[in-house]
Amino acid sequence: MYSYSTLLILCLLPLATAMRKQSVGVRGQFLCDGRPLANTMVKLWDEDHGPDPDDLLATGNTDANGRFQLSGSETELTTIDPRLKVYHNCDLGINPCRRKVTFEIPKKFIASGPNVVQWYDLGSINLNTKFPGEERDCIPNV
Repeated sequence: MYSYSTLLILCLLPLATAMRKQSVGVRGQFLCDGRPLANTMVKLWDEDHGPDPDDLLATGNTDANGRFQLSGSETELTTIDPRLKVYHNCDLGINPCRRKVTFEIPKKFIASGPNVVQWYDLGSINLNTKFPGEERDCIPNV
């Protein structure tokens, strides 16, 4: 007769082997009024649906030229859903909270394994634009 722990391991083994490492990378440049937007927080997320919490893959800031490059990987049963979230101060108006814009990264840029195969290049984006689904983030540096 099998013990409870042995049965549990036998039941979970197929699930563990179905999990796969996936990676993604994104780069680009952000501008404000046509000038580089330096020191702007960018975060690369795997957004999950259901009870599984979202996974932070990487975080960083734009350089003096408004450029950034982030990459990360996650082990998931299903294909990851990568999103780039940008927290910026361009054209705030009277609201003191940072603007938060989310960019979806197309599935074709997701690689199997721990290394980026093809980078998703956003190009240069002027953040003066009002984006659909844009939010405000009032919690600093989170």
